[in-house]
Amino acid sequence: QETRSNEESTDESEEDESEEEPKLKYERLSNGVTEILQKDAASCMTVHEKFLALGTHYGKVYLLDVQGNITQKFDVSPVKINQISLDESGEHMGVCSEDGKVQVFGLYSAEEFHETFDCPIKIVAVHPQFVRSHFKQFVTGGKKLLLYERGWMNRWKPSVLHEGEGNIRNVKWRGHLIAWANNMGVKILDMISKQRITNVPRDDISLRPDMYPCSLCWKDNLTLIIGWGNSVKICSVKERHASEMRDLPNRYVEIVFQFDTEFYISGLAPICDQLVILSYVKEISDKTAVECCARPRLDIVQPLPESCEEISSDALTVRGFQENECRDYHLEYAEGESLFYIISPRDVVVAKERDQDDHIDWLLEKKKYEEALMAAEISQKTIKKHKILDIGLAYVNHLVEKGEYDLAARKCQKILGKNTELWEFEVYKFKEIGQLKAISPYLPRRDPVLKPLIYEMVLHEFLESDYEGFATLIKEWPGDLYNNTIIVQAVVDHLKKDPQNRTLLRTLAELYTYDQRYGRALEIYLTLRHKDVFQLIHKHNLFSSIRDKIVLLMDFDSEKAVDMLLDNEDKISIDRVVEELENRPELQHVYLHKLFKRDHHKGQRYHEKQISLYAEYDRPNLLPFLRDSTHCPLEKALEICQQRNFVEETVYLLSRMGNSRSALKMIMEELQDVDKAIEFAKEQDDGELWEDLILYSIDKPPFITGLLNNIGTHVDPILLIHRIKEGMEIPNLRDSLVKILQDYNLQILLREGCKKILVADSLSLLKKMHRTQMKGVLVDEENICESCLSPILPSDASKSFNVVVFHCRHMFHKECLPVSNTVSPVQFCNICSAKHRGPGSAILEMKK
Repeated sequence: QETRSNEESTDESEEDESEEEPKLKYERLSNGVTEILQKDAASCMTVHEKFLALGTHYGKVYLLDVQGNITQKFDVSPVKINQISLDESGEHMGVCSEDGKVQVFGLYSAEEFHETFDCPIKIVAVHPQFVRSHFKQFVTGGKKLLLYERGWMNRWKPSVLHEGEGNIRNVKWRGHLIAWANNMGVKILDMISKQRITNVPRDDISLRPDMYPCSLCWKDNLTLIIGWGNSVKICSVKERHASEMRDLPNRYVEIVFQFDTEFYISGLAPICDQLVILSYVKEISDKTAVECCARPRLDIVQPLPESCEEISSDALTVRGFQENECRDYHLEYAEGESLFYIISPRDVVVAKERDQDDHIDWLLEKKKYEEALMAAEISQKTIKKHKILDIGLAYVNHLVEKGEYDLAARKCQKILGKNTELWEFEVYKFKEIGQLKAISPYLPRRDPVLKPLIYEMVLHEFLESDYEGFATLIKEWPGDLYNNTIIVQAVVDHLKKDPQNRTLLRTLAELYTYDQRYGRALEIYLTLRHKDVFQLIHKHNLFSSIRDKIVLLMDFDSEKAVDMLLDNEDKISIDRVVEELENRPELQHVYLHKLFKRDHHKGQRYHEKQISLYAEYDRPNLLPFLRDSTHCPLEKALEICQQRNFVEETVYLLSRMGNSRSALKMIMEELQDVDKAIEFAKEQDDGELWEDLILYSIDKPPFITGLLNNIGTHVDPILLIHRIKEGMEIPNLRDSLVKILQDYNLQILLREGCKKILVADSLSLLKKMHRTQMKGVLVDEENICESCLSPILPSDASKSFNVVVFHCRHMFHKECLPVSNTVSPVQFCNICSAKHRGPGSAILEMKK
């Protein structure tokens, strides 16, 4: 897009309404340039990295800085300056004019060359390395292309490089290559071999070459860009292979890209791997239907082998564009700086690549605040014009204007950061539009912390319209953000209108907790039966406050309450709990049952009471309790079980009290379960019980069957069989008798098997003992008598001696052994006998 000049308003560019971001930005070269063009007109300009050189129609050459200020002025000719050429160092300048005058001189030295021709000289180009003594060369272009070289005695010697194809209208010198354009086409000369290496003919010969001149531009030392009419060619100079040379130049040119444009080309310049094209445009007037000059265009295109892709296109409003022709526009550029100068007779416009600040400007203009903020954050070290905070605030304001209050509030977290003043300003702004609720979830709670008034203001807003939201904030916000007393009073005032509101009551309990008024909080939690009541008691050690609230706790959650009470017996005693639950026996039973499960002895004084409680509320656990309790009064338990006709419990108690016969009778009469009776008799293992069982069952065939099936391994079945009355029908008698015989046979087999095992083991051990006793015992000089501790063998082996060696390997002189008092001649080792080890009784006497 175009930057408007302060001096002259311009029309809107065609891209103003487009969503495509422009690649370049524009501004007029003002200051000294404005003064020059008010009285004169620009004819040509050359750009150096240090300064600009501007030629005018009145024959003046001005040296300018990059802001357009005049630093030096040269009166070269009374007529139009056609071309200005600078070497790479910027120390030497070549100037040619319409009157045929050519000057080459040093800007910082006294060397100078003047020449006047009899025809207009359109072009001059000095050697890029003119500053070096052996490269003092320049070329001029009129009807001939002349090369001037300084030779002997500092004389300039001209030589003709080319002629005969019309006027030379453009020359560009780069390195050792000179490219020039005449009426027929473009040629390239290799200055090393002094050979012309190519001829690129122009495509549209119908265009006048003086009205639509050729544009030449070297992208690098080997790449030439040609623009003529509406055709663009990109040529690459390449080395010819030695085998192909013959009489040909050692270099050749290949056209790598070629395409046509919509408009006539006035200038070309490279930008990375793309092209900048200055185009001359003609259009049909809507009013007069006559063709007229339109604003020139500056396009960026991506060359393709046979076409191009347009990247951006801008229409430029330059002064007097309605009167300009294609030849009046020029495009010059500063290498490495991406600065492009559009020169017209009455105006010089500078095009620059847009930087990150310009990109952010465009995003803000298009209201793309999110992208602008992201771009600023990424490039915060390089941007100069914008601040992240300003962009962020603009973004928040934009969202508020669009009504996206939640998103605006969420962005405040990132944008405002730790700036408390801005936070408070934004909160008041949200209050003005009635959107405090939107910003409440995002208010800072730690580092930074805002004034308490801010949080109180938000809480009051919720309290007036949204109890649930108010409760959420109280739960999420730390209690030190606001004045707790003020908020408590506000909640109390609202509860006067709605005393049973559970949300407000729960919130009030939390506020009391923050304020360390735990007693009041506990009352509310118990009233509400809130799950946090146990957590509150544990966290703040409120056991002294619940001594009179045990029933409430048990009613709320008996399991948790009992666990808590048992875990904290040191704070609330068992006696206290039982006393509090006296009027609620069902709860008393839950507590005592859990206590008994944990420890059978802690609540022993209440075991008598528990018998009734189990009988009333938990009969399945009564029998396990009676079995596990050692402090339960059996008479009391028996009385209760008999009153309630609890047979199983009564049977257990009778057997435990030693009245097994009554217990068995009860099983047979009350339960009529022969299997259970047999099991009971087995447990007691009492012959009289078996006798009672047989007597009771003798007239009951089903009982006889049960006894026959199970009695065989405990009582002799003959005792039962002899008592069965003849003629009595007994179900499954045959199967029962077969089972008795099988059991008896099994017992015989087991006994025989055991006998065989015992005999085999006895024989094996006897053989082992015999082998052991037959083993020899080594007796040598190292062995000593365990009694006198002298060597067991005498020093004189010729004398007879007696030695006693026991199987325990203890050795004695026979005379050292004590005389046995017993009649039996068998002796034992004194040492092993003293240790009660029983080493064996065999004695080995060795005589030598």
